[in-house]
Amino acid sequence: MSPILAIVIALATAAIGGVAGYTYRKNYTEKKIDRTEEYAKRLYDDAVRKAEDYKKEKVLEAKEEILKAKAENDKERAESEREMRERRNEVQKNERRLIQREETLDKKASNLEAREESLNNKMADLARQEEELHKQRDEIQELKDKELLELERVAGLSKDEAKQIVIDRVQKEAFHDAAAMVREIETNAREDGEKKARNIIAMAIQKCAADHVAETTVSVINLPNDDMKGRIIGREGRNIRALETATGVDLIIDDTPEAVIVSAFDPVRREVARVAVEKLIMDGRIHPARIEEMVEKARKEVDNQIREAGENAIFETNQHGIHHELVKLLGRLKYRTSYGQNVLKHSIEVSHLAGLMAAELGADVALCKRAGLLHDIGKAVDHESEGTHVTLGAELAKKYHENAEVVHCIMAHHNDVEPQTVEAVLIQAADAISAARPGARRESLENYIKRLEKLEEIANSFDGVDKCYAIQSGREVRIMVKPDDVNDDGIKVLAKEIAKRIEEQMEYPGQIRVNVIRETRSTEYAK
Repeated sequence: MSPILAIVIALATAAIGGVAGYTYRKNYTEKKIDRTEEYAKRLYDDAVRKAEDYKKEKVLEAKEEILKAKAENDKERAESEREMRERRNEVQKNERRLIQREETLDKKASNLEAREESLNNKMADLARQEEELHKQRDEIQELKDKELLELERVAGLSKDEAKQIVIDRVQKEAFHDAAAMVREIETNAREDGEKKARNIIAMAIQKCAADHVAETTVSVINLPNDDMKGRIIGREGRNIRALETATGVDLIIDDTPEAVIVSAFDPVRREVARVAVEKLIMDGRIHPARIEEMVEKARKEVDNQIREAGENAIFETNQHGIHHELVKLLGRLKYRTSYGQNVLKHSIEVSHLAGLMAAELGADVALCKRAGLLHDIGKAVDHESEGTHVTLGAELAKKYHENAEVVHCIMAHHNDVEPQTVEAVLIQAADAISAARPGARRESLENYIKRLEKLEEIANSFDGVDKCYAIQSGREVRIMVKPDDVNDDGIKVLAKEIAKRIEEQMEYPGQIRVNVIRETRSTEYAK
């Protein structure tokens, strides 16, 4: 093939291809444009429809807002009209009230004017009456002066002299009546006071009574047989020496069958020794090591008993908040006696008595019960420390932070200091009642005999005394005088001197009656 033909064919082919491509592209582009226009039209139609819907929706919302606003305006208008009506009604009511008040004030003003006019008329009448009264008073005074002058002339006394005579007479009568009235009041008060005091004390004693035990400084331990005495003594006395050393007591083993006596002034040590010996007897093994072990156990047991006794006393008197050391000291009083009276039971009794009397008199019941319970606390340590049980008790109460009033009651219960409060006096009275009741205390025979001998000795030391007898358990001393040496007037002086010397030289409970007797006997014989 020739090159030209080939070029022509190639050009023809290219032209045909270009025409075919153009035709195809034109058709495809037109179809795409049609589809795009159709899609654009759909979008437009949708947008128009949505715009219409949105427009309608907004129009509806606007209408609803307009209706709602109109309704609210109508409501506010109605509320405003209602408030206006109420205010208008209130204003009308206030106007009516003001009108009524003005009318009332007008009436009152009219009445006041009428009353003022009436008062003016009465004042004028009173002024006239007062003027007449002044005239009458002047006339009466003039007549009185004339009468007084006439009386002075007749009586021969001036007005001042007569007045002084009357005053003197009235004063004498008033003094006499006042003195009689004072004597009567004092007598009645004394009788009523004594009667009330007796009733209060009797009532308190009837409501409260404590048990009593005999005073003793020894404890008796019963033995199962006399062979046990030898075992207690031990070889060459080593067991008894170990017991006495460990407990601080004296063991008396005499001819008393089946008994050992424990003697000690300290009641707690005596109780420890008694418990230890009883435990050794029950155990059967008695030797120094065992003795020390049993004494230690007994000491712990007695300490527990002491603590329980103190706690029971506090519970019985309902006095809580007491220091635990004071509780222990109270428990020690269980083993302490005074003239045969158990000191712990005596303290409990004093607490109850003082509380009962305080309740009757309106005093501080709690203070009286607390001070009564603690008033003899010093007796728990008086055999260990220097000083009286009163001083020791007050120091212990201060040490363990008791109330100052409780300390004062402790100090004053034996008049070591002057009582300053009603409660302190009641503690004194309760202590005396508890100690002086029949059977509450019992002196030892030796002290009793010494007191009677001292009474007779004092009475016999005076000149003119013939015989002397102490009677009624030492509450009375009866003295016979020599009639030739002492006359009737002298026996009164002698009785006073003997009583004074007894007060100076002796200590005794209650009072002692000194009875001096002088008699003259004349004897003749008929023959």
